[in-house]
Amino acid sequence: MKHMIAALAAAGFALAAATVGAQPIRVGELNSYKSQPAFLDPYKKGWELALEEINAAGGVLGRKMEVISRDDNGNPGDAVRVAEELVSREKADVIFGTFLSHIGLAVTDFAKQRKVLFLAAEPLTDKVTWQNGNRYTYRLRPSTYVQAAMLVPEAAKLKKKRWAIVYPNYEYGQSAAATFKELLKKAQPDVEFVGEQAPALGRIDAGAVAQALADLKPDAIFNVLFGADLSKFVREGNTRGLFKDRAVVSLLTGEPEYLDPLRDEAPEGWIVTGYPWYSLKTAEHDKFLLAYQKKWKEYPRLGSIVGYASLMSVAAAIKKAGSTDTEKMVAAFKGLQVDTPLGRITYRAQDNQSTMGAYVGVTTVNQGRGVMKNFRYIDGSAVMPPDAVVAKLRPAQ
Repeated sequence: MKHMIAALAAAGFALAAATVGAQPIRVGELNSYKSQPAFLDPYKKGWELALEEINAAGGVLGRKMEVISRDDNGNPGDAVRVAEELVSREKADVIFGTFLSHIGLAVTDFAKQRKVLFLAAEPLTDKVTWQNGNRYTYRLRPSTYVQAAMLVPEAAKLKKKRWAIVYPNYEYGQSAAATFKELLKKAQPDVEFVGEQAPALGRIDAGAVAQALADLKPDAIFNVLFGADLSKFVREGNTRGLFKDRAVVSLLTGEPEYLDPLRDEAPEGWIVTGYPWYSLKTAEHDKFLLAYQKKWKEYPRLGSIVGYASLMSVAAAIKKAGSTDTEKMVAAFKGLQVDTPLGRITYRAQDNQSTMGAYVGVTTVNQGRGVMKNFRYIDGSAVMPPDAVVAKLRPAQ
């Protein structure tokens, strides 16, 4: 009888262990869905496709993956509250997401204080992995420094002396403008920055901004606006002749979520970073494109790539760690290699930044829509500063 009871008890413990082991891996996700739908609707479709593929292949470590997603309301305070809810109430093993840079920084600090792994999917400010970086925060997308460094050689080739800058007045825009000025000054010492316009995000008076820039009579313009602000600016600039016979270098404008709404009003000849999905011919992108179009009946945007690669990165880290233990996942992310639709990326051990790159090309209008031409892919690792410089920028861990 004692042997039978012991056997039953052992079987019970084994069943309980199996049940626990079969529980899904819970991943928390937060983003500004209501305030930034152009990028984040495709982004969500991207990570939902990744989730479907991961679970169809048996999950990770023999467990299904579950994503608990929340809106951060485009507010840093709400983002921290939501992140806490995901970790404490929803028992998320890891969190990823955020879009706006100041929100990404708030969650970066939360990750440090709570010792929870955070993959910053989209926020571009350099501070996420450098000045405010910490061992618990990694970042997928190329930062403002990286993308500006891709554009500066093209800007320097223009040999334009007088530059004006327009950017949204918050962390991302300020960071991008400062980096561009610093790098272009090094590449072209005689350059002059004759003025700038910094409208509040989402509240641009495009006519006034375009006229103010025109009054400066610059030889060239560096633009950091995106979304609805960009559309309004381009239309007013076209109306006022701001871009006629004037070079423009522009961050993000080649991304379809920002170029598509302009249709045949899209600018001609701007040098941009972006995502020419319609012209990419690689095996990894073809596979992603086919799967994405089959599931969603539409073409991907750059947000789709970011969402997809983010969740695939989380899954790869958990698999490498062999566990959802935070410290093991943190260690696994260092040097982690992940195959993405844009090719293989590596999460650098020196600063937790992935080597994902971007396409640099020129805008044009084709069949009534804005597209990129003459583009090339630049790997992020090719334009990052030396390790000694990064070490000075990043706090000791």
